[in-house]
Amino acid sequence: MPINLENFEIDPDAARQYIDARAVFVELERTQKNALQVRGGMVWKTVNGQDYLIRTSTTGGQKSLGRRSPETEAMHHSFIEKKQSVEERVSSLKATVVRHQRMNRALRVGRMPTIAVAILGRLANAGLDDYFRVVGTHSLYAYEAAAGVSFAAEITSTRDIDLLWDTRKRVTFTQKLMQDSPSMLAALQKVDKTFQVIEDQKYTAINQDGFEVDIIRRFATEGDPHPIRLSDAEDDFWVVQAKRAGDLMNAPEFAEIVVAEGGARARMTTIHPSVFVSFKRWMAKEPDRDPIKRRRDALQADAVEWVLHERLPHLLAKA
Repeated sequence: MPINLENFEIDPDAARQYIDARAVFVELERTQKNALQVRGGMVWKTVNGQDYLIRTSTTGGQKSLGRRSPETEAMHHSFIEKKQSVEERVSSLKATVVRHQRMNRALRVGRMPTIAVAILGRLANAGLDDYFRVVGTHSLYAYEAAAGVSFAAEITSTRDIDLLWDTRKRVTFTQKLMQDSPSMLAALQKVDKTFQVIEDQKYTAINQDGFEVDIIRRFATEGDPHPIRLSDAEDDFWVVQAKRAGDLMNAPEFAEIVVAEGGARARMTTIHPSVFVSFKRWMAKEPDRDPIKRRRDALQADAVEWVLHERLPHLLAKA
């Protein structure tokens, strides 16, 4: 199908704004990662008349680093200095991010549904983003952001986001989830309290506006439990097995900063665009799939393949 890339071009001012906003967001990510090294505190504690340097955690844990000495005093000074510096930088970057969010909105930089970007942001803040990949139509927003184009609404319009859960990391996922929320549904409800798991489709949660979150997984293999619920909570997701989900989980990943209609940003991790193309071509030929969806699958594959060759050719070597 012939595609005119000029139809995908975005406003130059919006393109420049995306580049600037992306740079600030990436730097905030980097700085927040550095800030993890100085979480908690470092204090002096007197025991039997002797001062000890104590490293405290955010969960209340304590670890002695030794008696007061020139070495521990230097350690304490370095920690306090670094913590203050990092916290000041994070605060400054957050303020800049807010300013860019307003500019993003004014210049109409973002097109991804606000609720979808908010969900990605919530997963990242909870440390759960490493356990999911976005697959399906929403992946297009990562590809268009990287390419500096804007796909036609005909192929991007959707009212659900598909999250592919990595069953290989299920043990650490449970531990991380419990640090944030009693269930995956509860974590989602921190974005929108109206999300509820659909009674007869327990891999899907829907909010009051009709936006759906589907959580899928590979077919059970290598000792994967089946069926599986994401937590012990009775109202939580039961993750559904999906065709070729294992291929998507094993495929090279692709990550990019996406922007919401309201200007907010988040990092999306999805599949490599070339894998998306081949997967959509396969879906477009599935005989039991809705004909309307099959047509859109083909259009999506055509659009991403064109952009991959015309705007992102450097990715072809990484496929």
